[in-house]
Amino acid sequence: MSTIIIICAILLVAFAVYRTVQKFRGKAKSSCCGTPEVKTVKKVEDTDESHYPYQYKLAIDGMHCSNCARTVENELNGMDGVWGHVDLGRNEAKVLAKTARTMEEFAAVLDAKGYSVTQFNEL
Repeated sequence: MSTIIIICAILLVAFAVYRTVQKFRGKAKSSCCGTPEVKTVKKVEDTDESHYPYQYKLAIDGMHCSNCARTVENELNGMDGVWGHVDLGRNEAKVLAKTARTMEEFAAVLDAKGYSVTQFNEL
């Protein structure tokens, strides 16, 4: 019985060492919150702010790390006619849009990824 416990303990330590080494080498497959890492932010093609007459500030709940921020930013930038930038420190996003948007539209996109819009302000 004690042999099985020792073997399990050795395997557990070996796995922990392996994951730690992978993390430090930059090859870990998940972020702090266990989601797959997103390497880059989805870029919008139209970066002329004058083309975006509508501006919003969204308070977003559920972001814990830079990977979360990149995921939220990618979801916003994936919306047609939307350009978003996330401030992780404030848990908010500044969003530019070519057409008027509602809180429900943003909430639907972000809820699908596990984040919630807790406040919506038109700037």
